[in-house]
Amino acid sequence: MHFRPWSRFLSLLLVPLVASGSALAVSPETPYPQGEPTAREIIEQVYFVNHFYAFKNFAIIKKGRKITVLVSRAKGKRPTTNTIERYLNNDYRDDPVIKAKDLAIFRSGKLRGTGILITDYKDESKSQSYVIWLPALRKIRRFAQPAQDDAWGGLDFTFGDVVLRKPDDETHELLGKEVFQECLKGMEIPKKQRNRYTRHLPSESCASKGREVYKVKSTTKFKNWWYDYRISYIDTETFADYRTEYFKDGKKIKFIDRDWRRVEEIDDPRALAWGYWYGKNFITGHESWAVIPPEVIRYNADFKPSLWSERTLRKIKR
Repeated sequence: MHFRPWSRFLSLLLVPLVASGSALAVSPETPYPQGEPTAREIIEQVYFVNHFYAFKNFAIIKKGRKITVLVSRAKGKRPTTNTIERYLNNDYRDDPVIKAKDLAIFRSGKLRGTGILITDYKDESKSQSYVIWLPALRKIRRFAQPAQDDAWGGLDFTFGDVVLRKPDDETHELLGKEVFQECLKGMEIPKKQRNRYTRHLPSESCASKGREVYKVKSTTKFKNWWYDYRISYIDTETFADYRTEYFKDGKKIKFIDRDWRRVEEIDDPRALAWGYWYGKNFITGHESWAVIPPEVIRYNADFKPSLWSERTLRKIKR
């Protein structure tokens, strides 16, 4: 994995923003599979879920003192935190150019007051556009789409993990079905190391325990990549990817756990929202945890289209 200086401004984006297409792109119109899906079809459904295509729009807002918290901890060190709001709009079905837009605003930490607007295009050959509001300069800067192996600063996720990896970037093999027997992992923070944002974080989630999952092996097509293959545990009904384990030279080097919540009001099993992401790098011992309180989740809300604009970025208060 690499870390390029310019990507520091992008390094704490929490959840998959918008992803550029592929030769066999997944879209908001992707139907729920009938019968037993292939490994490739399972991964396409996971892509659908992670990009919130079951919703017209999806947001994690700030409500009172409730806000999404990003926690990072190096081995043997105290954790650091940032907080974020995020607004995704998938409602561009009648637009011939734009596929989706995503707005992220950092509310505390080193990136406080920074805003990022990402636009994804329907033209499969066109890269995403990244527009960033830099509060210290009171100016907007534009950046090219990052590389998949760019790290999120000090976090344990790459841009490939959270946004850019597409089904065509790997070959997929279904290893079978099994019952997921474990609770998902989370970060334990000693009381003396907690702050206003980590004082009441949740315990480990066991919501996925006992669920039937597909076990899928995905082997990268990239040469000399940071992992050789990954194994995902994916709910057979909702296509929630509860756990992903990464392997290099036969050794497990990293894993990511994702706690999912079903949105019952939407008549689609794939209408899901995150409770948290947790990741750990076994080589360095570094941990990352992104926690989304249920109170801050909004979907199919009456947001004005002008929210996803440079004007919004310029109005961000530091």
